[in-house]
Amino acid sequence: MNEYIFKLPDLGEGTVEAEIAEWMVKVGDVVAEEDPICAMLTDKAAVELTAPVSGAVMSLAGEEGDMVAVGTPLVVFATEGSSPAAEEPTGLAEEKTAPAEVAPETLPIAADSLPGSAKVITSPSIRNRARNAGIDLRQITGSGPRGRILKADFDDFLARHKAGGPAGAPIAQALNGTTEIKVVGLRRVIAQRMTRAAQEIPHFTYVEEIDVTSLESLRQHLNSKKSADQPRLTLLAFIGMALARVLQDFPQCNAHYDKERNVIVRHQGVHLGIATQTSDGLKVPVVRHGEARSLEDLANEIRRVSSAARDKTARREELTGSTITITSLGKTGGIVTTPVINQPEVAILGVNKAVERPVVINGQIVIRTMMNLSSCFDHRFVDGYDAAEMIQALKALLEQPATIFIH
Repeated sequence: MNEYIFKLPDLGEGTVEAEIAEWMVKVGDVVAEEDPICAMLTDKAAVELTAPVSGAVMSLAGEEGDMVAVGTPLVVFATEGSSPAAEEPTGLAEEKTAPAEVAPETLPIAADSLPGSAKVITSPSIRNRARNAGIDLRQITGSGPRGRILKADFDDFLARHKAGGPAGAPIAQALNGTTEIKVVGLRRVIAQRMTRAAQEIPHFTYVEEIDVTSLESLRQHLNSKKSADQPRLTLLAFIGMALARVLQDFPQCNAHYDKERNVIVRHQGVHLGIATQTSDGLKVPVVRHGEARSLEDLANEIRRVSSAARDKTARREELTGSTITITSLGKTGGIVTTPVINQPEVAILGVNKAVERPVVINGQIVIRTMMNLSSCFDHRFVDGYDAAEMIQALKALLEQPATIFIH
């Protein structure tokens, strides 16, 4: 019997430490080479590590949520026969060797460990969903290789679980339990970023109502000219195009604050961050050079990067580098929101839902389609007057949508 010490490898891009996001093994487990053992979270990506050797797990470096320095012993294995050099294998899962394919914010939160349970083989995202749903993964029969629980397996089980099983819904009963969820992985990153943004940025919010009746009429007209298999235009595409036009005159709002150098970096190109809710949490894929795109091109790119963020195929460069962010909750957008600025940006635009309301025009009450824009700015670098002027310029384009297309 030999002892093999697996140290945390360099996960790329100068990483010096990483968070233990999920243990997929426990002390006493017997694993085969290339079996997944844990998921680690860096500031840039989620990386799944695999066993470099076959053997029994003797010890683990820490608990989920702990930070581990590169080069620190992560797992100690007991192996049969001669032991290879501990430094040679990387332990990086084959599908994770290209961190550029992994979003900086895409790490799923690990499911609670199950003491004494048989090893369940599945993805971190399914473990996350199982924990949130209170489902014991041991109850699910996996159809993948070596019994791996696939998304279809989990979805099928969840559907039957919600329906109460074959016998129908269970009788309602009083519930007294609690669930403790350790703040790790993506949720930890979100918490840190939101806290930092709130502590460091003096936000101020400017809300303006927009009459989008003409814009909605134009959108519906353009969509009516499309064939059944062509994707429909959304208001977001028009808003993004108008914002890209307006920012040419308000470069102070299309900027980054470099805290380390104490420098404001104004960008000529408008790289629109599109806040996108996914099963793993909030991601911000980027549509680059909105100022140079046609309406259809912009709409298609918004659709493409948002879909890539949701299905986890977005490349690293598609999830970084935005110069201003648009966030929208669609039909659940409410009346007013106070979005948090996506550092290091200095402005964010919140789109609220469009609804028909009675308004007074020339002394007459008429029904118009109205929508509020809730914008937030970093008051250190954007003055209130400039912010108001920018939103008023955006309002003028959206209320007279033909002007969006006049360069």
